[in-house]
Amino acid sequence: MATVGLKCPECGSLDIVDDEHYSQPQLVCADCGAVVSEGLLTTTRSEETQGTDVRYSNSTEVDKKPCRNLINGIHRVRALCRILRLTFLMEETAETHFKQAYEHPNFIRVSLQKKEVLAGCCVLATCRQHSWPIAMGTICCLLEANPRLIGVVYQEMVKTLKIEAPPISIINLLETHCQAYKLSPQYVHEELSESSKDLTKRAAVLLELAADAWLVTGRQPIPILTASIFLAWQSLKPTQTRLKYTLARFCQMAKVTKSSIAPKRVTELKEVLCKLGQELPWLRGDEVTPQTVIQMVDDILNHRLTLLRRALSSHEEALASESVVPPSLEDSLPGSHTNTSCLEGAVSSQTPGQTPKEPFVGEPDTGSVQQQGDVDLTYTVVMEGLPHTGPGTDSQHSQPSVPNSGKRSLFEPPSVRYAKIRRVQVPVVEVTGDEEISDSEIDSYIRTPQEIRDYVEAKEALASSSDDEF
Repeated sequence: MATVGLKCPECGSLDIVDDEHYSQPQLVCADCGAVVSEGLLTTTRSEETQGTDVRYSNSTEVDKKPCRNLINGIHRVRALCRILRLTFLMEETAETHFKQAYEHPNFIRVSLQKKEVLAGCCVLATCRQHSWPIAMGTICCLLEANPRLIGVVYQEMVKTLKIEAPPISIINLLETHCQAYKLSPQYVHEELSESSKDLTKRAAVLLELAADAWLVTGRQPIPILTASIFLAWQSLKPTQTRLKYTLARFCQMAKVTKSSIAPKRVTELKEVLCKLGQELPWLRGDEVTPQTVIQMVDDILNHRLTLLRRALSSHEEALASESVVPPSLEDSLPGSHTNTSCLEGAVSSQTPGQTPKEPFVGEPDTGSVQQQGDVDLTYTVVMEGLPHTGPGTDSQHSQPSVPNSGKRSLFEPPSVRYAKIRRVQVPVVEVTGDEEISDSEIDSYIRTPQEIRDYVEAKEALASSSDDEF
């Protein structure tokens, strides 16, 4: 195609044509073959056809495909979110946490089992961020993994990503946990059936009492939830049929998995109920046993605040009576006359017309412990007026030992009740023979005059007995 208006600089011909050399079009003279557009590498037409220049590395770059374990982990996160019926926003958040944690250097060279567990940990962290009532035991059951391994990976993941995932309150987990129990009339007999609403309400009050008695602190939530629901089911209708049911039989009837620790929580919760039931004024102490306390749960929960105060007062008086110094010990202690009067003023500070226990209030405690004031369940008895060891007092006449922390409190935490005895490592002493000997040790090696006489008499007696034999 000839171009109008152009002239060949070599021969002056006007026959200029377009010659596409590879991808670059050029203007060439048809008569002599000279390149008229030499030096003009781009024109308006070439810019439209070729576009902008790019680097070779960018033009040949291939998108990196995710590895198979990453793809499987994302599918696992999505499956867990859909099983738990999480929202689309929570599902995206869990996927983001998983991708960030998977590509982090702390999780690159770990075992395949930890990478599989990492998906469940990201879902758990997302649920806690959105206050979704999902426990770690639920994730363990869905993944069929070791709870200890999930706990380790979860702590490391939260620390690595620096996310805030506050733990869910056990009360929030109760309603979801109660729905798993098949106790409606369509599953069990009418005498054994119970509505989920009533069961949740009674179990929530039992959980508050368990939290006041240090049964929830530092414990796994599933066993204490199972124990509270079981006792709530028995106490709502304490018939002989329900009282005969054991925890294992109850879980089998409700079609839930029985925890191995739940029977221990049932025993501990019954002990707390017995301590409060013994303070009921219309009952005697020997009438309240773990077998009969279920029938009194309704009264105990209605007046639990008053019963807690009465139980603490009774425990305080028992400790005060045990801490009174006996007369024989008072005579041997220095300053016994003065200390006895102080001790009597500290222990018996009540007037003759005042009763030792707090009067029982017949109105039920409708509010919780947090609303009507906290009850100090770790009361410590401090005895005043006991003799102290002074500069001129012998160490043998020190003050009597105060009961340990386990006996000073009516309800103690598990770390106090089941305290582990730590082994004391005895330092190895190397004897070289150059050690200094104290004067008291030297005196112990020197015989007293009486020991010398006894030794001489024994030696003479042995010598005379040997002469008689020969």
